[in-house]
Amino acid sequence: MKAAEIRQTFLKFFESKGHQIVASSAVVPGDDPTLLFTNAGMNQFKDVFLGFDKRPYTRATTAQKCIRAGGKHNDLENVGYTARHHTFFEMLGNFSFGDYFKKDAIAYAWELLTEAFKLPKDKLWVTVYAEDDEAYEIWNKQVGVPAERIVRIGDNKGARYASDNFWMMGDTGPCGPCTEIFYDHGPDVAGGPPGSPDEDGDRYIEIWNNVFMQFNRDEAGVMHKLPKPSVDTGMGLERITAVLQGVHSNYEIDLFVALLAASKKAVDAAGGGDCDKDSPSLKVIADHLRACTFTVIDGVIPSNAGRGYVLRRIARRAIRHGYKLGARKPFFHTLVPALVEQMGEAYPELRQGAQRAAEVLKQEEEGFFRTIANGMEILERALATGTRQIDGETAFKLHDTYGFPIDLTADVCRERGVTVDQPGFDAAMERQRKEAQAAGKFKMAQGLEYTGAATTFHGYEALLHETAKVTAVYVDGTPVEAARAGDDAVVVLDHTPFYAESGGQVGDTGELRNNTTRFIVEDTLKVQAEVYGHHGRMVEGEIKVGDTITARVDADQRARTVRNHSATHLMHKALREVLGAHVQQKGSLVNAERTRFDFAHNAPVTDEQIRKVEALVNAEILANHPTNARVMPIDEAQKLGAMMLFGEKYGDNVRVLDIGSSRELCGGTHVQRTGDIGLFKIVSEGGVAAGVRRIEAVTGDNALAYLQSLESTVNQAAVTLKAAPAELTGRLAQVLDQVRVLEKELAALKGRLASAQGDELLAKAVDVKGLKVLAATLEGADAKALRETLDKLKDKLKSAAIVLAAVDGGKVQLAAGVTSDSTARVKAGELVNFVAQQVGGKGGGKPDMAMAGGTDPSKLGVALASVQGWVAERV
Repeated sequence: MKAAEIRQTFLKFFESKGHQIVASSAVVPGDDPTLLFTNAGMNQFKDVFLGFDKRPYTRATTAQKCIRAGGKHNDLENVGYTARHHTFFEMLGNFSFGDYFKKDAIAYAWELLTEAFKLPKDKLWVTVYAEDDEAYEIWNKQVGVPAERIVRIGDNKGARYASDNFWMMGDTGPCGPCTEIFYDHGPDVAGGPPGSPDEDGDRYIEIWNNVFMQFNRDEAGVMHKLPKPSVDTGMGLERITAVLQGVHSNYEIDLFVALLAASKKAVDAAGGGDCDKDSPSLKVIADHLRACTFTVIDGVIPSNAGRGYVLRRIARRAIRHGYKLGARKPFFHTLVPALVEQMGEAYPELRQGAQRAAEVLKQEEEGFFRTIANGMEILERALATGTRQIDGETAFKLHDTYGFPIDLTADVCRERGVTVDQPGFDAAMERQRKEAQAAGKFKMAQGLEYTGAATTFHGYEALLHETAKVTAVYVDGTPVEAARAGDDAVVVLDHTPFYAESGGQVGDTGELRNNTTRFIVEDTLKVQAEVYGHHGRMVEGEIKVGDTITARVDADQRARTVRNHSATHLMHKALREVLGAHVQQKGSLVNAERTRFDFAHNAPVTDEQIRKVEALVNAEILANHPTNARVMPIDEAQKLGAMMLFGEKYGDNVRVLDIGSSRELCGGTHVQRTGDIGLFKIVSEGGVAAGVRRIEAVTGDNALAYLQSLESTVNQAAVTLKAAPAELTGRLAQVLDQVRVLEKELAALKGRLASAQGDELLAKAVDVKGLKVLAATLEGADAKALRETLDKLKDKLKSAAIVLAAVDGGKVQLAAGVTSDSTARVKAGELVNFVAQQVGGKGGGKPDMAMAGGTDPSKLGVALASVQGWVAERV
């Protein structure tokens, strides 16, 4: 069976057992700040297991895209050098949310492996947690696995429940024992069974893990039984495919055979000649292709921070391995079509975003190829000294100047048996961070612990709620019973009209008050998924847990914000019409002043295109369409053609917003009719990253104020230039023509003045051992006049060393020249540098001509007088 067939067989098997096939979530978690990338199949169901989310099904099955290349789960260093490590992999899983438990989960796993996949029963071993007698009995008595092939794994990590066969989501929360299934490759392969001293060999390979979540661990470490035990399983597609195809390395399965062949062809075409088809470097390239392509498609672009940095270092690691194989021009991005051919059917977003991914990777690749040769030269030079460790400063220079991530340097060094001074590198990085440190907005909501009820949001229909109850108060991040006048605090309410920052829209401002209390809300942020934190200052009285309070949103700020937010939807639609369907939102910030919208596009937006976008949006505003928001199942929203963004996390029910001709999923607040926006004007457009453009726009009274300011500027310019505003363009062109003419005349006058002064200076040249030496000042000369005069003097003096100077304000300009017959004795670069150092500057150049500058004109006379003596010493 091919990998694609195995994936489909798995999903269809569990569908036949009543499971809902759920599409893979993005590799970028939608709203989980604890994860850098999706690294397990259960990530998208985390809130379901925790009880924060409800689904219309209790059984689910997925083929989940996963990445482990950063943070705690980082397999990057091993990729290419082992048989089973990847940065990107597919996790097959089946899940029960309070439905079936151990008996059915084990039975399903056994049936799939032995009947659907037809694996020999005597080749399968299982492990259970040492105390899990229930799982042991199911395997032994009901399934019929002999006791000798069932291994109990105890607390092998130093404490109770600290076991390879006891799974925990974190220090607290849902947890439980697990049972792993292993495949025995036979006695011809080295290694022992799980739990034995040589278990790390390749003979027994773990292929599936079934986690039984049956406890909730509290802060004291006490295990409480869950009222609805659940199941979470995971089986790596690459591993099970290797077993079913009878190979020992994941890189030998059909999927990778195709990608390795494409990688070799691409590297050979880029200068690699005929590279070794078994090279670990080709495995690196084939593996990293999947991680990079899916990461870009799910909304990440290469950068120097966060997920963008991980993407950059993975891409550059692949490029470096291609360079190692001989590639001397971009090749990596050309492999995207080969990946689409292998995985496009299973993941439609891959087909849709392939061109975009290739363009982003090409730009990153072109940038890195421009610097990789210099970086490799520095690294090779350091390695050539025979050192056993690359010092931290060199590693930092490679990172900071040449774009070599530290792990890339370490990767090269590891191949040569050399280490990297990591503490030295970290110290250099910390020094840079301190030098470049800038203050940022501190979000007090981060890290607040809250266990109360969720907040009910009323802000779609009202800006005032008179009976809100205070459910929690925080001061300095610590829960307190009350906040008093002067405190900066966070207040959580059971009901609120305040919109919490989300989807690019900033949080509402306003006030909370009663007869004795006044709290100014400066921002609203989510403490948890549906828990709203009101951030601000106590200005009167105190606010206590249990108080009833009136919550009032600043209506003017909200109105300005919703105008900008609604206009953003219309602008997104217009951009797709004007620029093409490839335009996709990559970020936004909507506040009361303006909207900032980042989108995928690989060229500047022209003035004509901007005018078209403005015309389309303002036409929608003039039409005064009503705005309509509906909550519906996500599959119904998809059928209606609602715009959805890769990388966003959507539940089973979504809010669909119709505004004008735009239809998108959006949880934000909006105008009631498009006419409420008033006016739309784009104020700036520019690039912010490879393949990403940014537009800023204003609406309503802000747009009017912007246009009035422009009009005032135009009128002032018209008065200054003594022209009517309508004639300003022609008048400006006329003035610029006049300026250019005057500049030419001035340059000519300076040249004639310098030439005349030069003729007068000939008589001042002094003979020093057969060489004419002249050092003088030319009044009013610029750099061009100095050079031209210098050339004329060299022609007339024949054998000479000359220094000419000019002063403009507080700056000194120097030019030195030596005739060609004398450069063996005197160098112009050394001469001009000698003079420049005396006037607070430096310079250099060729032996016959050099330029320099200085900042201390008061010392120029002494410096020029010293030239004769300096020359005399050298001739």
